[in-house]
Amino acid sequence: MLKHLNIKIFGRVQGVFFRHSTKQKAEELNIKGFARNEPDGTVYIEAEGEEENLKQFLDWCHQGPILASVKKVEFEFSSEIRNFSEFVILG
Repeated sequence: MLKHLNIKIFGRVQGVFFRHSTKQKAEELNIKGFARNEPDGTVYIEAEGEEENLKQFLDWCHQGPILASVKKVEFEFSSEIRNFSEFVILG
């Protein structure tokens, strides 16, 4: 069953290929949605996929790519399904 996940990642997560690495991981796990840099220095992600895949994706988000330094991850599962067609990188 599809689930929706909202994630906000804090730390050194901009300028370290976080969004690009997130897209690669999402595609590997058949997750659709988006990742975008926020003005406050965080990365915001909306992701949809099978619950088990989303849990693996969330685990990965706690570490991110090698150059990142994740300090905190806030997340919330939701029943809202937006039916994304792919995973994209936004501003």
